[in-house]
Amino acid sequence: MEPVLITDPALNGVLHELIEREPIFHWPEQTTRADFEAMMVEDFWEVGASGRRYSREFVLDVLDERREHSPGKDSWVTSDFWCRELGPEMYLLTYTLRQDERKTRRATIWQRTASGWKVVFHQGTVCE
Repeated sequence: MEPVLITDPALNGVLHELIEREPIFHWPEQTTRADFEAMMVEDFWEVGASGRRYSREFVLDVLDERREHSPGKDSWVTSDFWCRELGPEMYLLTYTLRQDERKTRRATIWQRTASGWKVVFHQGTVCE
């Protein structure tokens, strides 16, 4: 049985702000490339469910493609959110994402900046 992670109550405000931003990069009908660029740090990178590493530019190109051909996310369900402070204004958010029959665990590192929240790193891992 997996342990239940409880977010420090002092971080509940941050937790709720970040929940509103997830699942990250899966809002193609609402977000332009410029919007995505603005919410990513310059040296952002990702590890996909395949285990491959992806650069910021590659992710932006994939998001452009998705925006043109995506059927949407109506059947997606997020749950099990947990947040931990990693350092000053730097937070790890983890959660579970169900996309129809596919279940993944997600981890995103977020940084709060003067211009708003920025994503630093993201990883998705397929699980049973």
